[in-house]
Amino acid sequence: MERSQILALYEGLRVTDVCDGLDAVGIIDTCTMDWQIRPLWRDTDQFRHRIYGFAHTLRFVPTARIVPRPLPLEEYNKWKGNWYGTLSRGPEDPIQQGEILVIDASETGDVGFIGSANAQGWINRGARGIVTNGGARDTDELIKQHVPVYSKRITRGIRPGRIERDLENVPIACGGVRVFPNDLIVADGDGVIVVPAEHIEAVAAIAREIANGDKAGRKRLYEQAGMEMDETVEPLQ
Repeated sequence: MERSQILALYEGLRVTDVCDGLDAVGIIDTCTMDWQIRPLWRDTDQFRHRIYGFAHTLRFVPTARIVPRPLPLEEYNKWKGNWYGTLSRGPEDPIQQGEILVIDASETGDVGFIGSANAQGWINRGARGIVTNGGARDTDELIKQHVPVYSKRITRGIRPGRIERDLENVPIACGGVRVFPNDLIVADGDGVIVVPAEHIEAVAAIAREIANGDKAGRKRLYEQAGMEMDETVEPLQ
């Protein structure tokens, strides 16, 4: 099945629907990321914070390099630029349409390796959003730009002198879940869940049935309460 077809199967599904689908195929509590990995912002009108996509993985690790201090500003800027360019680059592999960056930066401290500029650059390259067990900075701008970010914390420091890039598109651990490249990521206000690539289609079919059953039940409750209908009770096609 083409990637676009798979993404269409997941469009409109909630993390809870997918969690129930994983339960049904026998995968319980091993694919749900730590509850601390949460959306930076939520849009309860259009749900623009919700993302569905294939995992594009990246890992950063703490550095053990000696940092020269102090430096004249011109030399400092040169040192900083060199660190960004050689030791802590972001994703180098092409970001395919429909991919979500999943970044393992566990135990890297107060480092905001997701910022308003580089995150927007990744979105411009095709990413649907970013998920990490580390932190994000420039969060006011990230929220204003509507960049979907799911992170464990808000952080402040820059990468130079703190972290180095390790590997890209390899299996990583994020939020207590092992994530392989091309696994399916679903993220919404309830957090983040991972569907292993070999179970993507089966889980989608079950989750859509569960979602439509929930929608039908909630629609009846809306009717009983005299509530105005909204898109959340419309069945998925």
